[in-house]
Amino acid sequence: MAQKKWISFMLLLVLMGSLLSACGGSGNTANPPKEEPKTAEPAKTEGSKDNNTALTPKDGGTITLGTFSDIVSSNPLFTSDTSSGDAINLIFSSLYDLDRQANVVVEPWSLAAEPPQISEDSKTYTVKLKPEAKWSDGKPVTADDLIFTINTVRNPEAGSPGISQFEHVDTVTKIDDHTVQIKLKQVFAPFLYSLRLQPVPYHILKDVPITELKKHPYGSKPEKTVTNGPWKWTEWKQKQFLSFDADPNYWGAKKPHIQKVIYKIYADQNTEVQALIKGDIDSVSAIPVTQLAAVQARDNLKVILAPGPQYEYMGFNFNKMNFDNKESFFAGQKTRQAIAHALNRQGMVDNILKGTGKLLNSPFLPGSWADPAETAVVYNYDVELAKKLLAEDGWKAGTDGILEKNGSKFSFELQYNTGNSRREQVAAVIQQNLKDVGIEVKPRGIDFAAWQEQNINPGKYQAVLAAWSLNDPDPNAESIFSSKFFPPNQNAGWYKNEKIDQLWVKGYSVADQNERKKVYAEIGKEITTDLPYVFMYQYGTPQGLNPRVKYAEEDRPEPGLAYGYMFRMINWWVE
Repeated sequence: MAQKKWISFMLLLVLMGSLLSACGGSGNTANPPKEEPKTAEPAKTEGSKDNNTALTPKDGGTITLGTFSDIVSSNPLFTSDTSSGDAINLIFSSLYDLDRQANVVVEPWSLAAEPPQISEDSKTYTVKLKPEAKWSDGKPVTADDLIFTINTVRNPEAGSPGISQFEHVDTVTKIDDHTVQIKLKQVFAPFLYSLRLQPVPYHILKDVPITELKKHPYGSKPEKTVTNGPWKWTEWKQKQFLSFDADPNYWGAKKPHIQKVIYKIYADQNTEVQALIKGDIDSVSAIPVTQLAAVQARDNLKVILAPGPQYEYMGFNFNKMNFDNKESFFAGQKTRQAIAHALNRQGMVDNILKGTGKLLNSPFLPGSWADPAETAVVYNYDVELAKKLLAEDGWKAGTDGILEKNGSKFSFELQYNTGNSRREQVAAVIQQNLKDVGIEVKPRGIDFAAWQEQNINPGKYQAVLAAWSLNDPDPNAESIFSSKFFPPNQNAGWYKNEKIDQLWVKGYSVADQNERKKVYAEIGKEITTDLPYVFMYQYGTPQGLNPRVKYAEEDRPEPGLAYGYMFRMINWWVE
């Protein structure tokens, strides 16, 4: 066996990768910095009262978190939305965690006992578990749990959205009860970040047929969901609330201070924010820009606002079965480019996001090491050019002014999730912008949980206004843009480009960052020319906090990370 080395954990700033459907809400891996990792700047905070004036933690009490989207499942094998991820972060421990700079680390609450050992050829990872780690039913967390989880996720029959993170695994071998060796078929540069998984209990799920795991009560019924995190799931009233109690038998060296967590579900963001202002809830993770000034005006509330690892997009569907004439309206590249030119993205940033976002032209966040910068095609707002491209693609105005081709009017449904005030406004702008070039858009808001299950996961829509929340620091986005990952995986729009398929593989098959950067420059040029999405903007989600929520400075929320609004929450307390 090749000599093993301890990996360095100075691993690269957060910015692009494992993906969760952003409700505002898994895929693959985010971008490190161009130079050496630097300490992140403190979050921009507003409000006259700090939340950490008293630095003596108190045990007990209840924290109430607000949301406007119910969860889909709390089974980590099948998580693909942010709300479900919120719940999972409370009740499951991860194998490894991220620090504030997005370095992969072993925390007191991580399941791993030490950093993984990686072979010299970067194909073999050896992981050791903490022997004291236990499930909420008292059973130990063992190598069997980790092996079962990885083998299930990488099995296509399971239908796990995380399959792309483990498809390169060749074998998973039990060395002893707390040691697992994972061998890859080839170098997969982002694999370290894949090891931030949350294992599920082998002893509970081992006899469930793999095709029935998703429908199993584990993850949908609190009493059937054995977990291993600081809190355990105690109740779920759908579309009303979830509740979690501190597990008195939690195994970690650090115990949670907060006794009870209520996850309260509101009809929309505006109602949620009013609940924060009235003191009914303690935290809102995504204040809509329409309400931001009202929250900032309250001296007793704290706002944390900085650019986050999220980007919004308008996604096209290429599956002809979603269209009446059995032909996607978006099949023509010039048509997609025309739509990009027809959208006033800068106007959206200026008038709707109001300082909480900035334009984005590719699936790589600006300033990250993989940002293609000058190779990406930029689509400036140009109505006349949009009309010209549509005409060149065969679209002609009908008697009512709506474009037609092959006997079909260019009229499509644009789906988004209800309760998201930003998307409601952006959808209205898209509707007007495209009307100006002869395209009829019919915006349709759908409850997020239903939308995710019935439309996004099976790829049943014509166009969507959605977002990706980028979970870790590697630029590989194969899981959402490769034809290997058609529904029920994350390429929900059925996009296929063989050149891009090959480039993703090329990009993660070498470990050298400079070589990888060249590949992502190629991807940037190709994907922004072909346009499976109109890449809209990077945005931040302002977090609002009630002053009764306390934390030490090292445990403050981190807006630069996915789920950063819950960063090190195990150490928070309430007054």
